[in-house]
Amino acid sequence: MQLTEQHEEIRRTLRKFIESEINPHIDEWEKAEIFPAHEVFKKLGNLGLLGITKPEAYGGLGLDYSYQAVMNETLGFCNAGGVPMAIGVQTDMATPALARFGSDELRKEFLAPSIAGDLVACIGVSEVGAGSDVASIKTRAVRDGGDYVINGGKMWITNGTQGDWACLLCNTMQDEKNSHRNKSIICVPLMENGKRVKGVTVERKLKKMGMHCSDTAELHFEDVRVPARYLIGEEGMGFTYQMMQFQEERLYAASGANTGQRRAIEETIKYTRERVAFGKPILHNQVVHFRMAELLTEVEALHALTWKAIEIHIGGGDCTMLASMAKLKCGRLNREVNDACLQYWGGMGFMDESPISRRYRDGRLTSIGGGADEVMLGIISKYMGTLPGREGK
Repeated sequence: MQLTEQHEEIRRTLRKFIESEINPHIDEWEKAEIFPAHEVFKKLGNLGLLGITKPEAYGGLGLDYSYQAVMNETLGFCNAGGVPMAIGVQTDMATPALARFGSDELRKEFLAPSIAGDLVACIGVSEVGAGSDVASIKTRAVRDGGDYVINGGKMWITNGTQGDWACLLCNTMQDEKNSHRNKSIICVPLMENGKRVKGVTVERKLKKMGMHCSDTAELHFEDVRVPARYLIGEEGMGFTYQMMQFQEERLYAASGANTGQRRAIEETIKYTRERVAFGKPILHNQVVHFRMAELLTEVEALHALTWKAIEIHIGGGDCTMLASMAKLKCGRLNREVNDACLQYWGGMGFMDESPISRRYRDGRLTSIGGGADEVMLGIISKYMGTLPGREGK
């Protein structure tokens, strides 16, 4: 699609912010295994970058998803994946359902301050026994008068130690046989007045293979009481709402990964042009520069696929199949690009100090988070009508 000057202004604004406010601190944040989310988000909120697609009535810009996609692409210029992932949770994972289906009161209470950067959000879906198998979650919210009482736990929660509230998927009905219709999404405060909400516990801050500067936590809920009005949309529609949120999460993953892949190739070309072995630059070996050409071709193909899915999404169509394809392809291409490029860095590629080493670690998550590759293949097969029992459908 044709991008406008407004698209490019978002790109320029965010690129400038990344170079001045994020990248100079990345190494420090990576070592600390956390970044100051409230500080960074507030600055992004002041720039209008946390509510690009959200309604103007709550502080958003009211633009279509193509503008958010440009922002997601630009986040790929961050020198570590953890910060973009945390921002993506705020914009594309924890708030879409709230923006679409939340009551006016609820959006004023949770969406508006999240857009402003005053609140840090997290998305509470995965559990120890239910990652990609969302229907198997066990966390339960039981109605008690005018409240819900929540018990259970959530695992691998991005922004988990710093989050002010969670967009929490939980079982609100007793119907175990209909696991797609017994779930709801509830806005659950995690912090109030600088203190942890009663019954909410950060069981532990998780140590990860990559994405080091993003704080990831295991959360536990014990008799956490929230007003019933914190329910997003209709009771029992949580699984459906979450599947809708997943589409933007998957488009976010593909958009941001694409920029990171290009940068990995560019950095590797620069390094191998300067690095001499056996009397000539490593890049001058045909196997190396042909491999770079092959990889960039794949990156361009992913870019086209992703934007085709985005156009369908903007037009109100069902982008599920293409978004799943883009998510599948970006995860696998992350692994292929980063592994191939690291090989040509030789011993330096194995060092923490090299950018390709960080890309290798961070990029591996894409094939797992937001729906594993195998789940994407299942969705694609369903749409193709090739699953057993669905022939011709």
